[in-house]
Amino acid sequence: MTIYKTNFDRRKQRVRRKLRATSGGALRLSVYKSNSHIYAQIIDDKLGKTLVSASTLDKEVIAELGKKVANIEAAKIIGQKIAKRALEKGLDKVVFDRGGYKYHGKVKALADAVREVGLKL
Repeated sequence: MTIYKTNFDRRKQRVRRKLRATSGGALRLSVYKSNSHIYAQIIDDKLGKTLVSASTLDKEVIAELGKKVANIEAAKIIGQKIAKRALEKGLDKVVFDRGGYKYHGKVKALADAVREVGLKL
C-alpha cells in the first residue's frame, strides 16, 4: 500500500495511473517544473527510456531567454523545442502527463506550444 504525503502526490499518481490505463502504451510527454526551471521529456514506458528531452538548462534556450527561465515565455519555448526534436525523431503523437500540476499557466503554455508546432497530444 502506497502512502501519499501530500495532495500533490495523490494528484500526480492519479493522473499517471489514468494515462497508463487509457493511452494504450503511447509515448508520454512528462512535464516537471521547479521555481527555477522547466523540464519536459518524452518517455517510452515500455522500454523505460527517455527518447527526447528539453529544459531551460539547454544552452540554446538560455541564450534565447537570458536569466528569466521559469516563466510562461520559457514554457512556450520548451514546448516548441521538444516538439521539434520529437518530430525530427519521427514521433508524431504523445499523451500529455502534466504530473500533479493543474492545467494552467506554464503547463498550459507548454502544451499549447507543442500543439502549435504539430505534435499531437
